[in-house]
Amino acid sequence: MAAEPLAAGPRHVAIIMDGNGRWAQQRGRPRLFGHHAGAKRVREIVEACPDLGVKYVTIFAFSTENWKRTQTEVAGLMSLFRRYIQKEARDMKEEGVRVRFIGDRVKLDKALVKLMDELEEFTSECDRVNLTIAINYGGRDEVARATKRLAEDVAAGKLDPESIDEETLPKYLDTCLLPDPDLVIRTSGEARISNFLLWQSAYAEYEFIETLWPDFTAEIFAGIVSSYAGRDRRFGGVKNG
Repeated sequence: MAAEPLAAGPRHVAIIMDGNGRWAQQRGRPRLFGHHAGAKRVREIVEACPDLGVKYVTIFAFSTENWKRTQTEVAGLMSLFRRYIQKEARDMKEEGVRVRFIGDRVKLDKALVKLMDELEEFTSECDRVNLTIAINYGGRDEVARATKRLAEDVAAGKLDPESIDEETLPKYLDTCLLPDPDLVIRTSGEARISNFLLWQSAYAEYEFIETLWPDFTAEIFAGIVSSYAGRDRRFGGVKNG
């Protein structure tokens, strides 16, 4: 029997999926072995979301800084992304998962971008879970690109500079169609946000855990989501009493 959704749980969870390489190295395997194991874990977490009341989940798959890794690892990751999309597309649609991608697509392989565009269109009418995958994404890069588009609209006379406030820039971000994350989880024991959703996570709750991403189970995920319900989120204010 499906569990009842948590009334006070997070609506949007963002995840920094860290630890794939270390997980593989601990087993004497190449880093790409860990990335493949991590990709399989994504399905389990996404499938767990509806019963936990999580409507949106955003995963950090490849950052703007990850290009600094070895050519072999980068090429392997790009191949993994292509195979993942091709393999999972039909199942995601059948499960009601709407997929979006955020990040700068200019530097990505055209064949991969085509698959990304097709998957977004293929799942565009799904609404059970919203899965957003960040590829070639960096928070600072996103804000810079958004600011450039905003400046272009000002220059074209489409936007009055006097009307710009903190509600304006989010309309130009990659995540303009998404609510801000309520909870950000980072696996593998690192306690930093690594340039992920900088603007959007201003008031998110953070959970840094020791578990490496390939070992991050639906049960661990459920426990974190459950504990979130007990947190007191004041958004800078003070509650009465």
